[in-house]
Amino acid sequence: MANVVMLLAKGFEETEAIVPADLLKRAGANVTLVSTEGELSVSGAHDIAVAADITLEELRKEEMDCLVLPGGALGTELLGENPQVVSLIEYAASKGIIIAAICAAPSILGNMGLLEGRNAAVYPGFEESMQSANITGKQVEHDDIFITAEGMGVAFEFGFKLVEVLFGADKVTELQAQTRFA
Repeated sequence: MANVVMLLAKGFEETEAIVPADLLKRAGANVTLVSTEGELSVSGAHDIAVAADITLEELRKEEMDCLVLPGGALGTELLGENPQVVSLIEYAASKGIIIAAICAAPSILGNMGLLEGRNAAVYPGFEESMQSANITGKQVEHDDIFITAEGMGVAFEFGFKLVEVLFGADKVTELQAQTRFA
């Protein structure tokens, strides 16, 4: 079973968290919603409160197989400014753990220099933060341990790419049939 950690900061884009989390759970992943706010209830960009499973302080990073960063302008800003989050991303990168980011959140990875020379996607307007990443124009990109996506409109494609990387293409086909996506 894949252990997926999804970070939720105040102002996260709800769809970019919930859709991938749902698809990953349907695929069989253990998805842990982690609040970076010090309390379990986290309010998204559109004031939809989501109950996290644990706080960042309770996270056992050694058990993580995948780290997911939803976007949203404020959520991305708060994630990128949080030293614990930056440290967690550095840990994941050093261990070869899959790191996935959508919308503005890939800019965190870009600012950290993790996407240098890699194919990537990011929400339009955040390209400068990507430094020397190769912005391909594709809605979802997978390069080595990094999965990046443009934004809310591709939340399903982003989620399916996570499922594919963690569980294989057959599981994606199965989920697409179940969800009437295909």
